[in-house]
Amino acid sequence: MPRAAAPTLAPRKTPLQTRSTVTVDAILEAAIQVLVSVGKEKLTTTLVAHRAGVSVGTLYQYFPNKSSLLQAALKRHMATVSGSIDETSRTLRGHSIFEMGSSLTTAYLKAKMHNVKESAALYAVSSDIDGMTIAKQAGLRGIQKAAELFATAPEKLTKEPQLIATVILSAFNGISRRLLEAKSPERELAPLREELLALIHAYLQTCVAT
Repeated sequence: MPRAAAPTLAPRKTPLQTRSTVTVDAILEAAIQVLVSVGKEKLTTTLVAHRAGVSVGTLYQYFPNKSSLLQAALKRHMATVSGSIDETSRTLRGHSIFEMGSSLTTAYLKAKMHNVKESAALYAVSSDIDGMTIAKQAGLRGIQKAAELFATAPEKLTKEPQLIATVILSAFNGISRRLLEAKSPERELAPLREELLALIHAYLQTCVAT
C-alpha cells in the first residue's frame, strides 16, 4: 500500500498588500481562538473562516490545511516572543548586566504568557506541526540577541556572552514549559517569575569579576 503523503505545512502564498496582511492576521487570530475553544481535533478550516469573517476559499488562498494554519499561528506566537527579546536588547545596551537579566526575564514571560490559554493550546499541538524546529530557530535567534546585549555590559565578564545567553534562555524555556504544562498556570506564574528572577540574578553574580 503506498504511503500517504505528509500534509503540506508551508503557506500557499505570502501576503504582500496591507489588506492581505490584515486578512491573514484575522485568520491566524481566529485559528487560535477556535483552537482554545474546541481543541485541535474539532478545529476545522470552516470554523476558523467563519470566526475570521472570511470565506473558506479565502482561507485556502493562504493555508492549504489546518496543519499549515496552526503552524503559522505558532510561528506568529514565537515571533512575538522573539520580538520582545529583540526590543529589550535594543533598549538596554550598556546597562548593568543585572538590569539586563531582570528586564529580559520580565519581557520574555510577559510575551510568552500574555494569554496563557492560547500559549498552552499552541504548546499542546506543537509536536504535530514541527514545533521543535520552530522553537529551535526562535531560541537560536534569542540567544544571539541576548549575547550581543550582554557583550555591552559595563561589568567585567568572566564568561563568554554567548554562554551566558545560552544558560539564561534555557532557564526561560524550562520555566515556560513548566507553566504551560501546569494545571493552573495563571496561579503559578507570579511565584515562578520571582524564583526565575532570583535564579537569573544569582547566576549572573557568577559571571562578573568581583
